[in-house]
Amino acid sequence: MPNTEIDYTIDFLLTKILNGDKQYDITKIVEAYKYAESHHIGQKRDSGEPYITHPLAVAYILLELGMDTDTVCVALLHDVVEDTDATLDEVRKLFGDDCAMLVDGVTKIGKIPLFTKEEQQAENVRKILLAMSQDIRVIIVKLADRLHNMRTLYHRPAEKQRATALETMNIYAPIAHRLGIRAIKEELEDISFRYLDPFAYTEIEQVMEKRINDRQSFIGQIQARIKTRLESMDFVKKPQIDGRVKSIYGIYKKVYMTQRGFDEIYDKYAVRIIVSTVYECYSILGVIHDMFKPIPNRFKDYISTPKANMYQSLHTTVIGREGIPFEVQIRTWEMHHTAEYGIAAHWKYKEGIHGKDRFEGKLAWIRQIIEAQQETNDVEEIVRTIKSDLAPEDVFAFTPKGDMITLPVNSTVVDFAYAIHTQVGHKMMSAKVDGKIVSLDYKIKTGEIVEIILTKDETKGPNRSWLDIAKTNEAKAKIRSWFKKECREENIRNGKDELEREFRRNLIRVPDEDLDEFLSDDLRRHNCDTVEDFYAAIGYGGILLSKLIQRYKDKYTKQYLETEKTEEQPTLPTTPNIKKTDGITVEGMENCLIKFAKCCNPLPGDDVVGFITRGHGVSIHKADCVNYVSAMEEEREVERWVKASWEETHTKSYRTTIDIISYDRPGLLADVANLLSEMRIFIHESVSRGLKDGYASITVTISVGGIEQLNNVVMRLKRIPGVSSVERTGK
Repeated sequence: MPNTEIDYTIDFLLTKILNGDKQYDITKIVEAYKYAESHHIGQKRDSGEPYITHPLAVAYILLELGMDTDTVCVALLHDVVEDTDATLDEVRKLFGDDCAMLVDGVTKIGKIPLFTKEEQQAENVRKILLAMSQDIRVIIVKLADRLHNMRTLYHRPAEKQRATALETMNIYAPIAHRLGIRAIKEELEDISFRYLDPFAYTEIEQVMEKRINDRQSFIGQIQARIKTRLESMDFVKKPQIDGRVKSIYGIYKKVYMTQRGFDEIYDKYAVRIIVSTVYECYSILGVIHDMFKPIPNRFKDYISTPKANMYQSLHTTVIGREGIPFEVQIRTWEMHHTAEYGIAAHWKYKEGIHGKDRFEGKLAWIRQIIEAQQETNDVEEIVRTIKSDLAPEDVFAFTPKGDMITLPVNSTVVDFAYAIHTQVGHKMMSAKVDGKIVSLDYKIKTGEIVEIILTKDETKGPNRSWLDIAKTNEAKAKIRSWFKKECREENIRNGKDELEREFRRNLIRVPDEDLDEFLSDDLRRHNCDTVEDFYAAIGYGGILLSKLIQRYKDKYTKQYLETEKTEEQPTLPTTPNIKKTDGITVEGMENCLIKFAKCCNPLPGDDVVGFITRGHGVSIHKADCVNYVSAMEEEREVERWVKASWEETHTKSYRTTIDIISYDRPGLLADVANLLSEMRIFIHESVSRGLKDGYASITVTISVGGIEQLNNVVMRLKRIPGVSSVERTGK
């Protein structure tokens, strides 16, 4: 990993400044260092080094990016407010408003007891994005901070390594991509990949190492041939010709995610040609296609159609006489600076961003993310947004008038409509792609022309099912907003019904007079003034009950069930009295009501135990049921679990659910149904759905007499052509 062995000191930092061609306020930087050093004194990193080496390393990374004096000072100061007794007012007084604002932007919010760890992470990321919308330097400091932490991650415990790597891959690398800072993005991805999948990382690294001599020789020969050919042409400035190799994670995505062989990755080798003008870019493209054979459909013009992160270049993949494919990238010097440093290039080459910069619109995605998150009332939505909307791949589609719309990969025509305008989305009736009617869940591909057909009915609006169809959080936020504003009474009614349904399903029985207090924590979490606001947010999709229900179950158990337990302990007979009831023998119980737990659906032949419920008899569970195992491990309500067993003879049938995974084909469902019918197995319910890579899942609930009959059914189902697995579920 680069730069991990550097001895970061203030002298090393000042030498970097003095050897550069950019002017800095050295006095201010030294004062920031002294202030940080005095407050971090005695603190150590996990490596055992003095803590001040970390702010110095972050400052050095920002100097490499060419950031300004205030940003370098903030690098030195970025942890003093969070980790020492320094205050923001003190930083403002000593170093100015700009430094104080940036330090505040990169400082994590304090721990709030109400929040879970995931919600805390979401709040911190949201705070960074809010600060970014005011000054983009906040996230550039944060990226440099994360980069040095990743470079030294090997000093941390294994579980922390994986958690940090996953957060980096999901959040910080995509942000670096959207800001166009290629060097940081690729290094963050490679280091994260090393910790998330060390075996694949090592395998690719070894393959690359074995071929290093051949690779260097091949790229060198190609560079020499191109240089000789271009020497005869007239240029404003002599072209620069470089060679590069794709990053390890970049190769992994191509090899493992597309199931290609290593030799099928056409752009693992690349030659980059940098010239002075756009005219020269296109001229050299013609020369390259004359020298080498271009591979069809492998030419991309990002000059006329830039990427969302401002990247511009011509890409073409060609084959030389050696038969090895390689990519040629052609760009101007200005494009190259933007490609390498992204938004940071403004400080490195243009002394920062001032006023209405032409790149201001490129940062609109920050505001869109913030607005989408605010509409949902769900603090965890921010993390999901970053994972989806900041995905590294984009598609470029066009309106019939030729306007280009850039969307994340896998976006649908619903996303396209809302990207044009909110009202276009609300009034969409159907869509055409390249002149053909498509379904609303159609996934757009680059280069397609999409026409949105609008309804003339002014009373019409979006459908709730669009929330599942839309992929971008911008579209989802606009759909939720419409339902929030236009259908409040309906939302309240639907939200209340959904909450009551979930409570019934999870056996949560809160008295009406206690409900407001029971929900009070989540009203505060989601900025709801009344219970009706909370119901409405559930109704329009702003609050996901699936995220809350476990907390409600725990709270209900603590407030009501444990209170009942202390007031009225269940009584067991003191003399063992074995009684056969409903096919089950329960030790110590006579003529009790028996029910079979739906969490594990026990069958005759399974080892079972009983749980004494309050007012509902004995619930029978499998001996390996997670509820029983966890209760024993935690020594929780041990006295309510009793021994149970099956009768030697029984004639009842019992429900169970099985999952069938098979290669998808016509007639698959019919084959399953016919087999079960031949075996005289009653089918209660069947649900099928498509999976990735051409597979399908069939979940079927059936009645069987016991485990032996179920095993026979499973064995017969596995013989159906295409079936890869048949598993019993706990449903």
